[in-house]
Amino acid sequence: MELRIYLQMLQRSWYIVVLTALVAMAVALGAAFIIEPTYQATTSFVVNPNLSLIDQEDVVRSLEALDKRSIITTYAEILNSERIFSEATASLQIPASQLSSYTYKTVVAPEANILELTVEGPNPEVTASLANSIGQQAIDYIRGLYTVYEINFLDPATTPSQPVRPSPLRDGVLAFGLGTIAGALLAIVREQLRTPLENLVQRSHVDSFSNAFTRQYVTSKLATELRKSEQTTLSFGLVRLEGLQRYMDVLPPALLQDVLRQVTTIMRNQLRGNDVIGRWDEITFSVLLPDTPPQPAVSTMGRLQLALSKPIRYSPDGETMLLYPRVGITERQAMDTTSDIVGKAGEALKKAGQEETGLALYRPRPNARPR
Repeated sequence: MELRIYLQMLQRSWYIVVLTALVAMAVALGAAFIIEPTYQATTSFVVNPNLSLIDQEDVVRSLEALDKRSIITTYAEILNSERIFSEATASLQIPASQLSSYTYKTVVAPEANILELTVEGPNPEVTASLANSIGQQAIDYIRGLYTVYEINFLDPATTPSQPVRPSPLRDGVLAFGLGTIAGALLAIVREQLRTPLENLVQRSHVDSFSNAFTRQYVTSKLATELRKSEQTTLSFGLVRLEGLQRYMDVLPPALLQDVLRQVTTIMRNQLRGNDVIGRWDEITFSVLLPDTPPQPAVSTMGRLQLALSKPIRYSPDGETMLLYPRVGITERQAMDTTSDIVGKAGEALKKAGQEETGLALYRPRPNARPR
């Protein structure tokens, strides 16, 4: 269930995911062509007992001493020392100021008497030369310090042909993947923040007592429909529940709320999804029927009146009431304003109270001057 909800969030905000991934990839590719490339050269060393200085019987003891790793670790620290680096740069006759962007590090291979020195820098030739020079200076120093053990090059450094970073293809793919993940998180957060806001706005438009829209919201929707075009067809109706009047001050609020919500449900079941139902006043509901001419509106409101004429249960004991709905309808005329349409619907509702059918469509007075 949770996965389906998240997938729906991503589907609604898919463009955020795509844009974030593309921006991340563009930044990575742009940086790859701007950032100075870094090359890496690696050289390795092997440490073993000096067979020319010890007896065959001492070889085993020497190897056991190497297993304690203290000697190997000491050699690694020597390779990492500033002294060895300074001597290496001096032997290459390169000013130290030109090597400020170069880094070096020595690691000990696990379960082996192998050392690996890695040098990184912007110039591939200098990087390889520096790695080999550091190694040679360290070997010379160690030979004067420990004569029982030998350290020699295993694999000298070679000039690298490709930089280790940036790598446009690798960085672009990685950035696109990370951007996709970040975009998905942004989309989910956005949806979670937007949903409560939409719910809050929606609640402000709804009459909590009846679950129908408020009069203010219906009026604003009517104004919006009128602004679309002068040729826009719409009908507007008012439904007064005269039978509910005598219960307003008698029923407990909870029972009255239940009755009003039943009314809203009945009206929704008789109307289309884009029709707007509002609570106009205590016993009156409004219905906005977009794109509906007067005759279809009369038919729809008549069907609605019939549904509301059936008994409504209002108590846990099964007691029922009759609402006696009265319906007034008006259509939009040219140059009508919101107040014009509301006023005409009100006049039609008054007329409906005098009609036997309880339903009336607004008709202009014979002596009314055309607009």
